Amino acid sequence: MNQPTQLQPGAPAATQPGAGTAAQPATQSAPNTDGIWYASYPPDVPRDIDVDQYESIPRFFDECIEQFRERVAFVSVGASLTYGELGRKATAFAAYLQSIGVKPGDRVAIMLPNTFQYPVALFGTLKAGAIVVNVNPLYTVRELSHQLKDSGAQTIIVFETFAKTVEDSLAGTRVQNVIVTALGDLLADGLNLKGRALNFVLKHVKKMVPAYRIPQAIRLLDALAIGYKRPLVAVRPTHADIAFLQYTGGTTGVAKGAMLTHRNIIANLLQAKVWSAGQLSGEIETVLTPLPLYHIYSLTVNALIFLGLGGRNILIANPRDTKRVMMIIRHEKFTGITAINTLYNAFLDNEEFRKRDFSDLKLAMAGGMATQKAVADRFKAVTGKPIVEGYGLTECSPIVSMNPVDLKNMRDFEGSVGLPAPSTQVRFRKEDGSWAGIGEPGELCVLGPQVMKGYWNRPDETAKVLDEAGWLATGDIGVMDTRGFIRLIDRKKDMILVSGFNVYPNEIEDVIAMHPDVREVAAIGIPDVAQGERIKVFVVSRNPSLTAEQIIQHCRKNLTGYKVPKVVEFRDELPQTNVGKILRRALRDEEIAKQNAA
Repeated sequence: MNQPTQLQPGAPAATQPGAGTAAQPATQSAPNTDGIWYASYPPDVPRDIDVDQYESIPRFFDECIEQFRERVAFVSVGASLTYGELGRKATAFAAYLQSIGVKPGDRVAIMLPNTFQYPVALFGTLKAGAIVVNVNPLYTVRELSHQLKDSGAQTIIVFETFAKTVEDSLAGTRVQNVIVTALGDLLADGLNLKGRALNFVLKHVKKMVPAYRIPQAIRLLDALAIGYKRPLVAVRPTHADIAFLQYTGGTTGVAKGAMLTHRNIIANLLQAKVWSAGQLSGEIETVLTPLPLYHIYSLTVNALIFLGLGGRNILIANPRDTKRVMMIIRHEKFTGITAINTLYNAFLDNEEFRKRDFSDLKLAMAGGMATQKAVADRFKAVTGKPIVEGYGLTECSPIVSMNPVDLKNMRDFEGSVGLPAPSTQVRFRKEDGSWAGIGEPGELCVLGPQVMKGYWNRPDETAKVLDEAGWLATGDIGVMDTRGFIRLIDRKKDMILVSGFNVYPNEIEDVIAMHPDVREVAAIGIPDVAQGERIKVFVVSRNPSLTAEQIIQHCRKNLTGYKVPKVVEFRDELPQTNVGKILRRALRDEEIAKQNAA
């Protein structure tokens, strides 16, 4: 495959421990934590997986299509898409891409919400041997322009709702091919009167499609019509070939493209499969998918893992519109749900959700951000099921650890992110560069087949997180107990230093979230001459009469003195990513800007 020069895993990193570089090698031998988690593995879960079971994602996809051809794969806006039809459309899209000159290794940007178009474009791109560049449809012109330039994408498929952003971002990019689609395009074959009516309403009645002019643009339906008439030239990607450029780090700096290979993704699929194999039945599982499929968590778990189970995916295009979500699922029964803390919290605030019959629900999974105990407890009280939390990050495709899944004996939420996945090693690096022992906090480091190849065209950034042995430094502070379970403390960059004491925002937020009148909360450190930093919290309240003093008194009952916030600010909402992760960095930048202005 044609790829620019890039640093491979194992490229030289800093050699002086404690010098502040994330990818430094440890100064001591293996810690006493190595492998202790195996004794806690569920029965029949192997220590290792066979990564060679599939040579590529398209090979895995074709097997799923053949095995589950007659089943429903995805549900969107009341319509269904079978596995067989998904395979036919993906193959046509791949053939179209080849017809316009897309070659193996070329980058194809996908700027779509959760609709049928996303899996068609996803698997079509991979079947053509190209690299998927997932793009958040809500990106600004600046953000999109950076990602298109950085990835070198020559092709993009976009919802017409966001086509104006694409038009304004094209200058200086290598994009030559633009494919435009609308929500109703793939709802049915033939006349598709429902789809046409929906498109008309969105564009001309609700005025949701800003005017745009992209002369080279082609409609997706026209592209598929061309693809149906052309044979697909078989492409056989290898394990080492890049499947995704998954951009990350945009909330803390310039977004970087994590190079995830076919081997990385296949490994993660198999790790999850063997982990839950003993719990699976032959019946069709239905999963609710409110998180966008372009997000690495939803991409791997919902779009890929559930595909391998022959599952049925209910796609939610806009999870923040809780009222609309409830309308969509009003007559749906689902056995699984994947979400993050803020989404679970929003659903629990909805009366219709609380009154649902959850007897069919088997598994509620959480990732993407820390799950607060208060939210997990409310969810258990409403549904009768606990939230099962895992841990991962984009650079690990994303799964690193998982809690045991025992559907017959589900345990209450414990705050642990589980045990390292099969074929995965986990260690914790202390500030002096040595490995931590049991019960000692340190930066969580990962070694395994799911760890990325590196950052696209960023050898300097790759060297900061990957050492010569292939250990990835995650930037998360955690600790391992005697059973091998991992508990996260906080993000390394978010840690607050108060008079020499380390304070973790997660702990403060967990305590404040326990207050019945608090809907959402974020804690940050702001510069302070006397203490180094002082703690400020931002609260979204359920009760207009809630006061700052009540919050502080609540904290004094549950936190050591130096952890108690000094400042409380109430807001109507908190800044969040599109998947609902609260942006502490944005709040901190606001505070620093205020101080500088003053």
